[in-house]
Amino acid sequence: QVQLVESGGGLVQAGGSLRLSCLASGRTYSTYAMGWFRQAPGKEREFVAAMYWSGGGTYYADSVKGRFAISRDGAKKTVCLQMSSLKPEDTAVYYCASRTRTAAAPITRAGEYNLWGQGTQVTVSS
Repeated sequence: QVQLVESGGGLVQAGGSLRLSCLASGRTYSTYAMGWFRQAPGKEREFVAAMYWSGGGTYYADSVKGRFAISRDGAKKTVCLQMSSLKPEDTAVYYCASRTRTAAAPITRAGEYNLWGQGTQVTVSS
């Protein structure tokens, strides 16, 4: 069974940068779309960024647009989230997600993903 493993989280000061990585295991793994979501204490999981594996398009939440960038490495089956100009409100557990089947539904909704990583903590101090 395919597993997603996030890494790269940590503690950073406001204005700093972090790069999150998500590695997909499984020799025959394939995906239609990859996304990043985050969940802060007491809040629901929210969309951060997503992309079609084919490279057809990338999407970002308004709160991170211009600061975060999602990318992929097809050979390594890895998706990354480059985060810059971090703010305290970016503090959350970040989850990598995969949708392995094609669908007409938007890839910005958590309910459309069928595989999830365990999450990695990102803490931004003032």
